[in-house]
Amino acid sequence: MMNGKTVIVTGANSGIGRATAAGIQETGADSSLLSVRQLDLASLTSVHTFCQDIMKEEPRLDVLINNAGIYQCPYTKTEDGFEMQFGVNHLGHFLLTHLLLDLLKRSTPSRIVVVSSKLYKHGHIDFEDLNSEQSYNKAFAYSRSKLANLLFTLELGHRLEGSGVTVNALTPGIVRTNLGRHVHIPLLAKPLFNLLSRSLFKSPEEGAATSVFLACSPDVDGVQGKCFADCQPQVLLDKATDREVASKLWDISEVMSGITT
Repeated sequence: MMNGKTVIVTGANSGIGRATAAGIQETGADSSLLSVRQLDLASLTSVHTFCQDIMKEEPRLDVLINNAGIYQCPYTKTEDGFEMQFGVNHLGHFLLTHLLLDLLKRSTPSRIVVVSSKLYKHGHIDFEDLNSEQSYNKAFAYSRSKLANLLFTLELGHRLEGSGVTVNALTPGIVRTNLGRHVHIPLLAKPLFNLLSRSLFKSPEEGAATSVFLACSPDVDGVQGKCFADCQPQVLLDKATDREVASKLWDISEVMSGITT
């Protein structure tokens, strides 16, 4: 079903992203046409360069999967001065989607897939401190970035109504990947943690299943602005469906990412 279609998966070098790319190949995409591109979502310049190259070289874009992410890293800033998790997980993908939207609209019907997390439930959008300069908690910052993903999906879905482009989000669950490389586990506890993770956590392939479903399945043709888990639509907390907050976050994100001044 994906033969002849162009799909972009961010963070496809490892984890869920790599499993997503493999899963899409299994649905009929030509693996001989696989291309690996440099993209640093912590650099707005890199995002611009990547998108310029795509626009020059690709006549169409059928699916954009915003998958890449960073999890609970120590406080650091992106090249442009944003808190790393908010900058990579939200702002980098916000700009990426904006710059590729015309190509997606010329390739309709096309899809955008946004990978969020159930940890969004612990997040809060503090418009007075989006950059975590007043205080920083790495777990909270991650949850906030994942809530931002859902609010982005909500607002973009409304803006894309009738365009032929759909956007939906997903929460993959707890997956065995290197996303948690910044989480400290005591040396003596690592064997037990590894054993438990193999029995309790999803494999990357299982974690990627909903991404592949949203990218490929005819079951979600025309579905707009929803969130899925295990290939089923989910009911989100009110904080993730607040249009007023979503619209305000969109406007601020446009300024932060340099789309508007």
